[in-house]
Amino acid sequence: MKAVVYDAARSYALREIPTPQAAAGDVRIKVDQVGVCGTDLHIHEGDFNALFPLIPGHELVGVVDQLGEGVTRFGVGEQVTVNPNVYCAHCPYCLSGRLILCANAKGYGSNFPGFFAEHVTVPETLVFSVAGLPRDTAVFTEPAACAMHGLESLRLRPGSSVLVFGAGPTGLLLAQLIATGGAASVTVAAPTQFKLDTAAALGIDRTVRISRDDATGNLAALRAASPDGDDYDVVVEATGSPAIGDICVPLARNGGTVLVYGVTRAQDTVTFHPFDVFRREITIRGSFAEMTSFGAAIAALRTGRARTDGIITHRFGLDDYGQALDALQHDPSVHKIVIVA
Repeated sequence: MKAVVYDAARSYALREIPTPQAAAGDVRIKVDQVGVCGTDLHIHEGDFNALFPLIPGHELVGVVDQLGEGVTRFGVGEQVTVNPNVYCAHCPYCLSGRLILCANAKGYGSNFPGFFAEHVTVPETLVFSVAGLPRDTAVFTEPAACAMHGLESLRLRPGSSVLVFGAGPTGLLLAQLIATGGAASVTVAAPTQFKLDTAAALGIDRTVRISRDDATGNLAALRAASPDGDDYDVVVEATGSPAIGDICVPLARNGGTVLVYGVTRAQDTVTFHPFDVFRREITIRGSFAEMTSFGAAIAALRTGRARTDGIITHRFGLDDYGQALDALQHDPSVHKIVIVA
């Protein structure tokens, strides 16, 4: 079968490798399509604890085509997706039920062979049925699960005003889940108008076009756009930009919450005044990937609480993986790319 294989950071090739066989307890999936994520760019650079050699890719929709001995939950031909995040089950965090904090967490597409291939095998316990969902919706299950964990981490107070920085695919999924999870209003801010137009089409209350390098102007525009002409109860940083991170605390109301959701580089820093956080009792939370949110995410996709209409803009084959990475980095018309196996 064909697969994208990295020997080291930035060094990859499309190769013919043996087609895997489903061992006992495993499911083999014929890959349909796989989403390309910003995390894949981090892995391309050798970040995000990437372990080489490696097949990348972690946002899968496909069809079961082989069952290992003892597998009973799925049938051949069933459309499925896979939770790529794996906890160890024996560290202190896992034993206390805090799986997302697992000290030994691993991921398909970063530490284990991932999904940019024609077939994959995974344990039955990581597989979820998405039968009946359009494949262009089902392929968003993993980012929707990350967004669902973001909502869970936020502990949203009903009636809150929420500002989400970032109109990328995962930012829009999170904004929708926040909107249906108790917020009174949701504002999405981003520098790209067509992404803001998609946000509006998906039902977001307000959109604000901001600049990447005008902190003072952005603060004024965002305060003017808030429901009260002031700050927000919740500010979500979903861009991974330290410059945006710098203005999150100032935009949070007294007693408000800042959620750090976007993926930055490990060495990046964000600045804020600790006295401001202390005096105004600002809460800063983090939300990293997910471990247990797949079921809830699939339910939200099935009911339309999280919609994906119009987010996919580009498709590439496995043979064009390099073009997909280049487009993700340099093509301003890209919103979401999927690789079709």
